[in-house]
Amino acid sequence: MRFVDEFENPVLARKLIAEIAGMATKPMSFMEFCGGHTHAIMQFGIRQLLPEYVRLMSGPGCPVCVTSQKDIDRAIALSQFPGVLLTTFGDMMRVPGTTYTLQEASAAGSDVRIVYSPMDAVRLAQEHSDRDVVFLGVGFETTAPGIAASILQAARLGLKNYFVFSMHKYTPPAMRGILDGGEVHLDGIIGPGHVATITGSNAWKFLPLEYHMPVVVSGFESVDILLTVRMLVEQVMTGKAEVANAYGRSVFPEGNVVAQRIMDQVFQMADADWRGLGVLPMSGMAIRPEYSAFDAEVRFEIPDVPSREPPGCRCGEVLRGVIEPPECPLFGKICTPDTPRGPCMVSDEGACSAYYLYQTEALG
Repeated sequence: MRFVDEFENPVLARKLIAEIAGMATKPMSFMEFCGGHTHAIMQFGIRQLLPEYVRLMSGPGCPVCVTSQKDIDRAIALSQFPGVLLTTFGDMMRVPGTTYTLQEASAAGSDVRIVYSPMDAVRLAQEHSDRDVVFLGVGFETTAPGIAASILQAARLGLKNYFVFSMHKYTPPAMRGILDGGEVHLDGIIGPGHVATITGSNAWKFLPLEYHMPVVVSGFESVDILLTVRMLVEQVMTGKAEVANAYGRSVFPEGNVVAQRIMDQVFQMADADWRGLGVLPMSGMAIRPEYSAFDAEVRFEIPDVPSREPPGCRCGEVLRGVIEPPECPLFGKICTPDTPRGPCMVSDEGACSAYYLYQTEALG
């Protein structure tokens, strides 16, 4: 079998593939929520190794990709405020805004710096007491506790010049949005492993309870994903719908309770705008009023700049699973990792970048 000899456990991989092929006697479609899973699936060639009946689809699990065009534009506008030192993770630098990117704003004179941790931004605020240091908070439940901790640390240090522009989002509402939208037929969900280390597998119980949708939380090794698919196929074929965990070495039902407490101490639920999904109720993480002194949206009057999606870009449809990246007319032509038109081609977790990186396998 193609690629299997390169797997960490080729004997187990072959066994799982054979079991999936033996069990799946009708068409079924599973969506991997997490962009990290999409990259692993493409890298290992798992789609090509599964039987024709079993289809895997990419979902909205790329935090940079689902950040709305309006929020991208507001972040760029924030970088242009006098005295602001804007800090961000690297992926955000190259995401196209309506007119330009943060990278281009930096070249034009804005002080935009890549950091590897929100605590790096706190240190910059200590070192530049005459500047307003803003951290762009983009991510899901995985990174939110660390950013919440940076606000708590800034409070302990008595910093008056550290702020967070929170664009963080909760993952379950996005899955609700896709299922309620009815654009794609799904038979099961590959649950996000990294997110579930924080939230716990119990966070996904609403899917079998409300939608009769099987969920299996997966790790990121090839056999993790194959085991997850096998467990989903078994649920579909037996008519079950429950939350199962194929990533037991890292994920527990209740999750990381300490991280949850830190996150909940600083953030509260609020409506949020998602690229491709629109405004989803109670899907965003807003900074609580008691920590408003560290809220960039309170400190600055960030303008609502007129925003528009990149012409021809179908990233939103990719995030909803309506199309696969090669179906976008820009894919691989004028939209590449070197010249991205949309965030799905920029981010390391974006489906378009995964397909492009492994396009020989993806396009057969």
